[in-house]
Amino acid sequence: MKTTNLLEDLKFSDQRGLSEALLADQQLRILRFCLHPHQEIAEHSSPHSTVVLVVLKGKGLFSGADGKETCLEAQSMIVFQPGEKHRIQAQDQELVFLAFLQGAEVEHPAVGLMAD
Repeated sequence: MKTTNLLEDLKFSDQRGLSEALLADQQLRILRFCLHPHQEIAEHSSPHSTVVLVVLKGKGLFSGADGKETCLEAQSMIVFQPGEKHRIQAQDQELVFLAFLQGAEVEHPAVGLMAD
């Protein structure tokens, strides 16, 4: 059994949003993202997995394939379908959220500093 306090030991980068793998195996990957105010994660997709995002702290704009921005705060969840392009931008405060991906590869470029 493993326990984690989801809001302890948060890591941020001044250059870009930061992601950290909390769990990565063949069935499930859980990533914690930390963004400073106004940082963003550029549009991307996860071709083979539903992506479930759960906001833990702050406020952000989340947009999907339709381009419509939805403002979400702590205790909110949004789901993107496999292959659906999505984008995230922190608002005027730090944004911390979890990403749950099913059947994902253990090694993935999203773990660590996000690419420009």
